Amino acid sequence: FDLLIIPFLLWKKTRTFAFIAAIFFHLFNSFVFQIGIFPYLALGFTVFFFPTQKINNLFLSNKPHYDGSEITISKYKKILIAFLSLWFVVQISLPLRHWFFKDDVLWTEEGHRLSWRMMLRSKSGIAVYKVIDKATGEKIVIDKSDYLTSVQIRAASTKPDVIWQFAQYLEKEFEKKGKAVGVYVTCWVSINGKPSKQLINSKVDLAAEEWKHFSHHDWILPSSLEE
Repeated sequence: FDLLIIPFLLWKKTRTFAFIAAIFFHLFNSFVFQIGIFPYLALGFTVFFFPTQKINNLFLSNKPHYDGSEITISKYKKILIAFLSLWFVVQISLPLRHWFFKDDVLWTEEGHRLSWRMMLRSKSGIAVYKVIDKATGEKIVIDKSDYLTSVQIRAASTKPDVIWQFAQYLEKEFEKKGKAVGVYVTCWVSINGKPSKQLINSKVDLAAEEWKHFSHHDWILPSSLEE
């Protein structure tokens, strides 16, 4: 599909067939793999393969069709070029930033978001959140379903950034009750069917940790993925 869909969309004789195939392919991915908005964005981009007159008639019938070919040079050309240059540098840098983090992004998830790494990993895990009252030493094991949906629980059991966020949230919830607490997490994760390994250092109070956007977090235990 990935190899042939573009040529078939570009060729007028196969365009309709390719569009129908694209609808089936992307909706299948959406319902089966639950990969978010991407399938619908990909479907939306297929309008660029159809003649502008046809798109205008389908979606903008109340507006006149523009088919001019003149080129207008903006008075703000230099500013626009500078802005777009910076924009493209950011768009290229963000997906590549994970190469500058310690350990494998499959394990740490650091630099994973916006990094063009869709469908490269499947993760499953179990996480136990333990809250300890700093004043009394009382220990409370958190029932995640009291706070999170099933989708959120999966994320809070496998993704370090979500685990950290939930720990921060728990601290604030107990703070509202007048309690100063530490939040400790024991988490075991399997990647792509491999044996589970401990992901989070269970001796670290995640409620006391700051999130670092551009460096590694030592409370994420090292993996063996790069060996």
